[in-house]
Amino acid sequence: MTGFAQVKGQIHAQLGFSLSLKSVNHRFLDMHFRLPAGTDSLEMQLRKLLKQRVARGHVDVSLSLERASADGFALNRTLVAGYVTAFRDAAAEFKIPSEPDLNSILRMPGAVEAAADAPTEDVEQAVMARVAEAFDRLDQMRAEEGRGIAVELRGRMQQLHAASVDVERHRRSVLQSYRDRLQSRMQELLGSVEPERLMQEAALLADRSDIQEEIARLQAHIKQFLALLDQGGELGKKLDFLLQEMNREANTLLSKTSGLAGEALKITECGLAMKAEIEKSREQVQNLE
Repeated sequence: MTGFAQVKGQIHAQLGFSLSLKSVNHRFLDMHFRLPAGTDSLEMQLRKLLKQRVARGHVDVSLSLERASADGFALNRTLVAGYVTAFRDAAAEFKIPSEPDLNSILRMPGAVEAAADAPTEDVEQAVMARVAEAFDRLDQMRAEEGRGIAVELRGRMQQLHAASVDVERHRRSVLQSYRDRLQSRMQELLGSVEPERLMQEAALLADRSDIQEEIARLQAHIKQFLALLDQGGELGKKLDFLLQEMNREANTLLSKTSGLAGEALKITECGLAMKAEIEKSREQVQNLE
């Protein structure tokens, strides 16, 4: 699930920090850290905490140190003085009336240095004091998105259940379709056929191709899917597995009723509608933790 959180804090009067957490959808937990040099111990603590709080998603963790105004920088007087002296000596030697440009001097590497950073222990302590707040804000945004996805999934499960009910209602027409197709085929090959023999063959064929079990399993999966949504917690992978099973039942249902005519064609239409709802649900479930 997607989310963003940021907290700011102070390490000392002249040095602050900004900690940012950003998560996007991913099948597994994928962590990336961008921290200042020398904060390996802090990264290990953040990594451990992240594994405890997030089970799925691509998460970026960024920490930047923020110095207060000009007090955070110092002039390298030795380097600047040496440059100015060398400039004036060259101008005098070659008799060129010129003065050094301060803007050019300050752009020289090392002319302006950052003030000394706070000890690593102070940075670590200040950040860890605010990190729980950052994760709480991230969880809040992710949970809000999750509630929206759950509402959509419930609606799709209702559509899927309605389609299964329609299939069950049209199921009885399948036997008549089998009988008509079998009679046509047998008459084509054998001529007249005894009604009793025709009914026996049609009943046998219908029994082998009955879709009642697929309907029952599909409805059971839908019920379990909704129960998991009510339960909450880490359920993305469980829901994805259930949707795979639903898709399997829909495929079997379609294969058993392929080639039928008449009212039985409505079963095919319902089966295709089921697969569409299942596929759309799977796209959303990939976003859930």
